[in-house]
Amino acid sequence: MILNREDALYAANVFVEYFQNFNRIDDYLRRVKLERMSNYPTSLPGMGPQDDMFSDFTIHPNEMDFVCREVSTEVFVNYLEIVTSHAVEVSVPGKSIKWVVYEKNTGKIAGFIRLGSPTINSKPRNEFLGKPLDTLNPEVMKRFNDSAIMGFIIVPTQPFGYNYLGGKLLAAICCSHLTKDTLDKKYGGPFCMFETTSLYGSTKSSSQYDGMKPFLRYKGNTVSDFAPLINDDNYHQLNDWFKERNGEPLVDPSASSRKLKTQTRMISIIKSSLKDTEPMEYQKFCQTFIDAKGLTEKKRAYMSDYGYDNVKEYINLETDELSKKDNFDRYSFDGVVEWWKKLASKRYTKLKEEDRLRTDIECWHKNPECIDIIR
Repeated sequence: MILNREDALYAANVFVEYFQNFNRIDDYLRRVKLERMSNYPTSLPGMGPQDDMFSDFTIHPNEMDFVCREVSTEVFVNYLEIVTSHAVEVSVPGKSIKWVVYEKNTGKIAGFIRLGSPTINSKPRNEFLGKPLDTLNPEVMKRFNDSAIMGFIIVPTQPFGYNYLGGKLLAAICCSHLTKDTLDKKYGGPFCMFETTSLYGSTKSSSQYDGMKPFLRYKGNTVSDFAPLINDDNYHQLNDWFKERNGEPLVDPSASSRKLKTQTRMISIIKSSLKDTEPMEYQKFCQTFIDAKGLTEKKRAYMSDYGYDNVKEYINLETDELSKKDNFDRYSFDGVVEWWKKLASKRYTKLKEEDRLRTDIECWHKNPECIDIIR
């Protein structure tokens, strides 16, 4: 598909004008989030989802207990939408566990966890295993798919996360035998590798996942070479516009990651249409996406072995038996919560002594101007 000059310049300008508004990834995330929240339904006082969030900050971490409850996608998304800065994916292919983590004594929500099938290509994982996955070998892929899981959402409610290191609690739960046993029961297993990545990479030198040994260890940075997606309104407008000129959708409606693939196709068509006829506009358009890719970052990658010491050999099919480390039992649910309580107690006590405890519930649909943590 090749656009005429007028159409190519119009389509290119939609992207140029959109991305020129952002200097950093948090600028982009905040803008997209606020646009999404403009359509969030209102609720009566005392009856909104924010009223279920943890809010009693007189409680010491040592007095807390937690339970993970798997909930429907509708319930999970409704809660998560007001807490996270990311766009919430409703339908996710592959394995899926969606947990709301409750503090048992108050019955209030401390955070959210969504686990799913890992990405196939990961530079830090390749380096850990000593080689990339052989995707053409069915035995290799079966072993990997039966053994590995990824944390896509590990988000505490706020200010529970700030006051009590809530992100570390949720990440520790992901590394616990409760998670492993749940996965084994649902999907067969045995699961022996948990992976996740930080929101920030190159702009921040640390993340909530640092300082979590032995449960979770930093394994390096991912490779980042993609531009963020344009917002929903511009995307739908351009998608209809391209469909009208092409006579059919640019991408099969049943394809996975359809929005990403459609935007990639749009960009390719615009470049092909401008390259020979409008070299100056072509260069401007290409530079827009070089700059836009700068908004995304190499993510910090982290990995847990659930207390096994031969995960590399097991996934590489060098052995069929997993062997336990001496500290295997520390990965129990009670074990990781006790580990967290020691860290959270120090944090909570320090904030309380310095009169820096936060007490206002932070929600995107109520007080977005007060949210200074892009999470």
